[in-house]
Amino acid sequence: MTVRYQADADLNQAIVTGVLRREPAVNFQSASAAGLDGIIDAEVLRLSARQGRILVSHDRRTMPLEFAAFIASQQSSGVIIVSRKLSFETAIEELLLIWAVSNAEEWVNRIAKLPL
Repeated sequence: MTVRYQADADLNQAIVTGVLRREPAVNFQSASAAGLDGIIDAEVLRLSARQGRILVSHDRRTMPLEFAAFIASQQSSGVIIVSRKLSFETAIEELLLIWAVSNAEEWVNRIAKLPL
């Protein structure tokens, strides 16, 4: 199955926009489109998993711990943490690379940080 992304409210929208401009075929849902503003991390993980979307976030502080707690009892579609120090261009390139060369099953219950 093709990789699909879900931005959380913490992710800079410029990354979502940049990915979609470079490759319109990528299924990358913004936080606002999913109604994620103000929702706790555990619920964001649950909604992303239900839709089969890899969650993309800048949240290095709380998301890894929430992810660990989540996968203890449920299956996740995966999480990608994007460093705030990473340029938008590099973040966009790496997300496009992940989309192009991997499939959704490879990301189940996996967390990764960009840059790779």
